[in-house]
Amino acid sequence: MKTTPLFRSFIAGLVAVVTLLVPAAAKPLKVGFAQTGAESAWRTANSESMKAEAAKRGIDLKFSDAQGKQENQIRAIRSFVTQHVDAIVLAPLVETGWDPVLREAKRAGIPVIITDRSIQTADESLYTCFIGSDFYQEGRMAADWLAKKVNGTGRIVELQGTPGSAPANDRRKAFGEAIAKYPGLQIIDSQSGDFRRTGGKEVMEAFIKKHGKAIDILYAHNDDMALGAVQAIEEAGLKPGKDIIIVSIDAIKEAIQAIIDGKINCTVECNPLFGPKVYDTVAKVLAGEKVERKSYNKDELFDSANAAAVIASRQY
Repeated sequence: MKTTPLFRSFIAGLVAVVTLLVPAAAKPLKVGFAQTGAESAWRTANSESMKAEAAKRGIDLKFSDAQGKQENQIRAIRSFVTQHVDAIVLAPLVETGWDPVLREAKRAGIPVIITDRSIQTADESLYTCFIGSDFYQEGRMAADWLAKKVNGTGRIVELQGTPGSAPANDRRKAFGEAIAKYPGLQIIDSQSGDFRRTGGKEVMEAFIKKHGKAIDILYAHNDDMALGAVQAIEEAGLKPGKDIIIVSIDAIKEAIQAIIDGKINCTVECNPLFGPKVYDTVAKVLAGEKVERKSYNKDELFDSANAAAVIASRQY
């Protein structure tokens, strides 16, 4: 069919109008996540939750593993700003030193959500909100359980987490303040195992070499260090869970199994599955909705009374 210039002009205009009326395909949400590293089974589960939920929702996740170095996290945040992500999620390795890079994100108009560990800042407006666990409450729960278990008496060695990190600071403070009510409970040594299984094993070996059978109790700031300590205790010819009472935090599946096996006595939960809650919050923030300034996951305590009943349902 022969067309006239007028008809062709009409068709071109019609196409333009239709193009304007039909919405373009929405671009996927782009989120940058600055993770601390992969120092423990808890951290691996935390990363997988963020990745799997992003994939489920069609979110373009820019994931960065800092390998336990704050400078790597700072570098990652600057990269996210350069990439013009829609939001930044930060699991801070330590509490301090974030203000300069967070100011850069704020100037770029990119909201920052802090997860897992809190930060110390002179300007609270540098981040939108915090989503995490109540580390202080976890330490308190561990101490209260222990005091009841040992009738307020025993010599304790403590495996601390990464120096300067919020969980290490809060779990140590809470535990220390709680056992202060019991003169018979005494911390005789305390060192960092850096939240790593190898660190827990090495420090526990040193504790045993130094204190021998004077150790009644081990308090570990996370399960990976506790499980490393179990190895050291067994290699020293002692029975973990019996010769040395072990109380820990995180409640990873392997630690709950160790409770069933009688090698760990108690672990307080610290839920790592942040993905759904984080992305729900990101969506609300970008939609201009108000969100809670601080929100905490609910944590439980597991010992021989309930470990066997929950082991099959554990996701991490």
